[in-house]
Amino acid sequence: MPDARHTGVEGGVGLTALMVAAARAIETHRPDALAGDAYAEHFVRAAGVSAAWPVRPGDVPGGDANPLWGRLGRYFGLRTRVLDDHLLGSARAGARQVVLLGAGLDTRAFRLDWPRGQVVYEIDREDVLAFKHRVLDGLAAVPTATRRPIAADLRGDWAGSLLSAGFDPAAPTAWLAEGLLLYLPPAAERRLVDTVNRLSAGGSSLAFEVKLGAESPQVRASPVYAATRRQIGVDLLALFDKEPRPDSAGRLRERGWSAVIRTPFHFTRHHGRGPRPEPDDALASNRWVFAHKPGNDV
Repeated sequence: MPDARHTGVEGGVGLTALMVAAARAIETHRPDALAGDAYAEHFVRAAGVSAAWPVRPGDVPGGDANPLWGRLGRYFGLRTRVLDDHLLGSARAGARQVVLLGAGLDTRAFRLDWPRGQVVYEIDREDVLAFKHRVLDGLAAVPTATRRPIAADLRGDWAGSLLSAGFDPAAPTAWLAEGLLLYLPPAAERRLVDTVNRLSAGGSSLAFEVKLGAESPQVRASPVYAATRRQIGVDLLALFDKEPRPDSAGRLRERGWSAVIRTPFHFTRHHGRGPRPEPDDALASNRWVFAHKPGNDV
């Protein structure tokens, strides 16, 4: 049975999906938006717990100085853009399968300009997908790729469900674990990485987000974490798994993959907007990893 951290979108880890959706909605309405998601604000308004959260820049108390909706929200906007670019680049180079691991309220199957013949698999818990489908069905949303949602718990055995849905392990795949591994127990993360490796043909890629090491007491007391608890009742530090994290990039390298590791600030410099480093920074240990399995030129 799932524990309290893994039920629905109105509690525990599910709340973080609504938090990120609100951040995407705010980003969408910025004049210098890095990413656009017309569906995001509808998710936020559809859930009772988040119905009063801001979805536009003018709704944010304190504007960009707000540690949650300003700084952390801009981080999520930047992350969305970077991973959008990564997936589209992989697809246009020949990866006709995309697998969103812990898809949550991701709407890439609806809002991105996919190449013809693209298939997007979305794996998440049944209750999360049910909420998502209710909102999207109410909007008569039409996907821009073939979309195949799969109800499965990524802490368990999900490979069989993916294969049954038509996934082809002989074809190059672009995998994405966005905002997922931070919450998984280390053993589940290792199993997930090993499963991705087993199911990946040459030319596949995997992008994921991690935190490096334990954060100091000063960082744990940072305004980002405090504001998130105070403003929306989401205690990120309580949701993050407490065990030492595995070296998933190293694990992939041992299996023949290449892996490039970037800080978010690398992309802030590249795009000219996004969060910048600050003292006792809650974002300083965040890393985005882009791994590729040798083979076809993807």
